[in-house]
Amino acid sequence: MNLRLIYLLFSISLLIGCADQKKTSADTSFNVSQNQLTSDSLQFKSGIRSIFQDSKGIYWIGSNEEGVARYDGQSFRYFSIDQGLVANQVITIQESEDGTIWINTSQGISSYDGKNLENHSVYPIMERQWEKTEQDLWFAAGTKQGIYRYDNHNLSYHEFPMSSEPPTGNVYAVTGIAKGKNQMLWIATYAGVIGYDGVDFTILNDESLEDQLTYKPMHVRSIFEDSKGRLWIGNNGIGVLLKNKDSVINFSEKHRKLLPLKDFQKNILTKQYSKNTGLQSVFAIAEDTSGTIWFGDRDSGAWSFNGTNLINHTIDSNLKSQMIWSIYKDRNDQLLFGMAEGGVYKFTGSGFEKFFKS
Repeated sequence: MNLRLIYLLFSISLLIGCADQKKTSADTSFNVSQNQLTSDSLQFKSGIRSIFQDSKGIYWIGSNEEGVARYDGQSFRYFSIDQGLVANQVITIQESEDGTIWINTSQGISSYDGKNLENHSVYPIMERQWEKTEQDLWFAAGTKQGIYRYDNHNLSYHEFPMSSEPPTGNVYAVTGIAKGKNQMLWIATYAGVIGYDGVDFTILNDESLEDQLTYKPMHVRSIFEDSKGRLWIGNNGIGVLLKNKDSVINFSEKHRKLLPLKDFQKNILTKQYSKNTGLQSVFAIAEDTSGTIWFGDRDSGAWSFNGTNLINHTIDSNLKSQMIWSIYKDRNDQLLFGMAEGGVYKFTGSGFEKFFKS
């Protein structure tokens, strides 16, 4: 075989390899400017799963069933499966260093660079050794026992460090991600919480907390580390757990009279949510500028805790459901609440008002 033929074959294999690598990170690309819907008000009705304000001040609103809305201060532009989005249920929205918006949906990951919407393959992605930097973006990986990481160059999969046999169902589906002090990354799953500081792992689950929890099993739906380094873990059924250094308590049980779990679950099955006591099914947690901790409960709306008083708030008495999917503090330090009925409300300091016209 002559040198020219060898070089030709090498060049072809290199091009194929590059094409495969590009396909792994972006399988499909759509120019959305031609068929994108616009409106002067927020049209979502299915619930606000996520809220994000990017570095340009633009708001991104993720819905439970209708995709994403982008608000530039004047009008809304919508991204859904009709424009090429992977799926219409949006879990989280983030921004990478180059200004690209990353949308984690229930069926995969999409990104938007201001012109093109790209869908990124999650299979096959080679599993990589655990590592992290401050710039990393982390994404839920469906029902897999792991998480996806984007390091500003590559999308990779990291399996959770569990010693037990591979689980069935979605017990390790990621339900929340939070960054904390000392480089800690907190990952919430239905089965418990995994902490990773770049070197070591911290596991918080029924087994590791057996001697500290009287109310279980855990069913984690939200997680947040506050400015004091306290970790708040919202559950569906056993309320909020509070980890402060080496101590873990059931915060809800301490401040509220919780229903026995069997009664709570019965109310869920019969859809009699109003019978639940509240602060027992917490899907969102955040902190405002004063240090007050806020909880979004499925059955009883918003709760605030200033270190002394625990107060239940009604967002809007006209809503059929007070359920809160998400709480977000924007770049202006405004606390925004994403409701199950599709609206976004702002806390004014004394009450709540609609943040976007609808």
